[in-house]
Parts: sequence; structure tokens; C-alpha cells
Amino acid sequence: MTFSLRSKPASHPRERGEETLPRAAAPFLHFARLLRADGFVVAPEQVSAFMAGVTLLGPRSMGDIREAALATLAPPPDRRAAFEALFRVFFHGEGTITVEGGEEDEETVVKDDAAVREEEMPVLRDEESGAAASALEQLGTRTFVSDAARLDAFQRALPAALPQRRSFRYVRTHAGGRLDLRRSLRAAVAADGDVPAPMLRRRQTVARPLLILIDVSGSMKEHTQDYLRLAHAAVQAAPRAEIFTFGTRLTRVTAALRIRDAEQALARAAALVDDWDGGTRIGPALLALLSIPRFAAFARGAAVIVLSDGLERGGHAEMELAMRRLSARAFRLSLATPLAGDPRFAPRTAALQAILPVLDDLVDGSSVAVLAPFILSLARPAPAAATVWRRIA
Repeated sequence: MTFSLRSKPASHPRERGEETLPRAAAPFLHFARLLRADGFVVAPEQVSAFMAGVTLLGPRSMGDIREAALATLAPPPDRRAAFEALFRVFFHGEGTITVEGGEEDEETVVKDDAAVREEEMPVLRDEESGAAASALEQLGTRTFVSDAARLDAFQRALPAALPQRRSFRYVRTHAGGRLDLRRSLRAAVAADGDVPAPMLRRRQTVARPLLILIDVSGSMKEHTQDYLRLAHAAVQAAPRAEIFTFGTRLTRVTAALRIRDAEQALARAAALVDDWDGGTRIGPALLALLSIPRFAAFARGAAVIVLSDGLERGGHAEMELAMRRLSARAFRLSLATPLAGDPRFAPRTAALQAILPVLDDLVDGSSVAVLAPFILSLARPAPAAATVWRRIA
């Protein structure tokens, strides 16, 4: 199944005025846009009928939403399979898609941990594999060796260290703000015309989202356990942190890492990820993330950290395309590679040379000891990665 990753502008007043829709209606509108991006003909009236049908049905189950979509969006019989696959990817968070613009026509499996029930999780078992990137997909699970709680300091410091942005919401303040005319007038009326001290307000400051993408391929086998422990601490400390793993597949493990106990959380994540220590398909996996609207939204305005050695097998065109699109969405895009722990390291591969101009950081990712301070420094400005490595070279 192939579809373009470019979103098309809304052509109907109802769709252009999306902010007037209830928040719960937004996913149905996004699904219609996804169908159009894949070449389905969907009229604005059909989108309205789809939403009305879902409202009439309750809905009591995902089956009701599917029946409403089939009845109102009317996919042609010869494209029914593509419609069903898109529905599973969008609403269930699991399925297979092939992104457009790559060098090879292969499928990338997308797995959302929110769609997996606890009783469906496989039994854990040990796996061994080589340490080189390959084209072969190897499926397997992993158990994690228990480790001391060495990330407590990082977890405590992270909420205050994340990059901040000004929200559109206002909060009261006693100094340094603007006059809150509405509340000041209400206070004057309540005081029978007396003019009290003027009330001030200022824009609220909120932490930016944190998106961590962890490479679990065979060449990263020595580091994935530490990366997931770091990710668990991040999810516990930052409510807007999102974690994905990728190798030959893309898996969202955020819900698993929200479990407070680290060992239980890692065991749950280990059961979810199917492609431990297999091949490497960085570009297709990242493009798969960007092709699903609710996953791509996690990168908007976020500090995005890719934990990978950057060893993409085959051509690097898809990896370059994905990194450019991530950079366009993100507040800051960083690549942390364990290869940079070697003093002789330099980004000389074609893939790293291609993505270097869009990276804000290319840093050492060889251990938690160097990664934790880097994440805590994301709020501080830094020169572009291309400038830093050009100066070093």
C-alpha cells in the first residue's frame, strides 16, 4: 500500500474551520485526509456524513466506526484492502504501510503499545544476534538484567531542564505582566466602583514535548538496555515524553514505560518490541512515524533525540528525507550515536554527511553518563551540528 506523505489543504469550510469542531471529532477528519493522501476520492459531504454516522452509532465499538466509514466514505471494491489497512493503521495503531519516495518498495510494520492488551503479550525469551546492520528482519523478545537506580538525579532534574515555550494561555501575576482588563473591571464592579490594585497577567510557560527514538537493531545491542532505562526515567519525569523503538519495525512503547517500577516497565517494553537485534531500516521507520498523523504530532515543536549509530543499510535517501521532515517539525533535532564515543570518530559516511546539515546536534551516545547531561542541556542554545563538526575536522 503506497500513499504520499504530503498533506493536502482542506477544501471545505468545515474542514478549514477545524477549530470549531469538537476535539473528539478531529481523528475522523484526519482519517479522511489520510484517505485523500492515498488517492481515495472523499468529498467534504462524505466527511460530514461520516461524523454524523459515528454520532448516531454511539459509537459502542471500533466496529461501529468501521461500518460508518464504509457506508459514508464508500471505498471502491478494488481498493477495499487498502482502505481496511489504512483504517487499522490509523485507528488501531498497528498495520503495515509503504511510504512513498524510497528506493525500495518494502513494508514497515507499525505497532502502537496502546493497542496491545496485557494478556496478548508474548512470553519473554533470550535472543542473540550479530552486531552488524543487515537487510534481514529478525523477530524476537528480550529480558533485561536488573540494574541499580542510577537515573534518579536525571529524573528529578528533567522537568525543570526541558526547553520551554510560551503558551497561548494566560496566568495571573503580581509583577512583570500586562493589565488584565476583564478581571480588573470585574473587581471594580464588585467593589462598588472603587478602583482596586490593577490585576496583571502573563503568558504561561510550558515545557516542550520530548520525543526519543531508539534504534534496537543488532549493531545497537550493547546500548538498547541503557537507552530504555533512560527513556523510562524521562517518561516518569516528563508527562509529554514519547518513546518509539525502530529497527525493521516501528513500535511505540510509551504506555509500557509509564509503569512506575522500572523492571516491570522494561519487561513490558521488551514484550512489545518484536525486532530486537535485527536489521536496520532507519529511513522507512522514521517515514512511517511521520506518515501517521497522531504519531507525527508528537514531533511538532518537540526536542527530538534519535539514539542510533546511523548505519543505514542500502541507500540513505529515505533516511535523509525523514530527517529533513523531522527537522522541519521539531524544535531541536539531535542524533546521539555511540560511535562518537571514539575520539577518532568523524561523520564521514554518506548517510551522516547527508543529514548533518539538518541536525542541531550530533553527540556522543555511548552511555547514560554522557546522554543524561546532554538531555538536561537541551534548553541551552548550541551551534548547528554541521558547524561543530566542520570546526573539528
